[in-house]
Amino acid sequence: MELLRVDRDDRGTDTVVTAAGQLDVATAGKLRQVLMEVQYGGTRQVALDLDSVEFLDSFGLGVIVGGLKRARSHGGDIVLVCSRERIRHVLSITRLDEIVRVAASIEEAFAADGAARPSHAE
Repeated sequence: MELLRVDRDDRGTDTVVTAAGQLDVATAGKLRQVLMEVQYGGTRQVALDLDSVEFLDSFGLGVIVGGLKRARSHGGDIVLVCSRERIRHVLSITRLDEIVRVAASIEEAFAADGAARPSHAE
């Protein structure tokens, strides 16, 4: 049984990376490898689709943060795509949603205006 499936869909200089399953200590390396391949392969904007992730632990969060640092150091970015309340809650309590944009859809992730950027000034 595959605990985590990771797929990629290259769209020019943008790429959608979709994770499905458990993103944890046992599987985080798989996502890290795909993100590194995508980022070092010339992708500037990555939409990391977490809608099919059932479980996310600190190792998974670490991979996301590492990917974000890599992207920004090369003039790119990562946008998380997530509409699942459970995963959004993890992003919120760890405050990761304050440093990375979280979008509700792939289309929103690639929107140029950044309208999905969270506002924490309220």
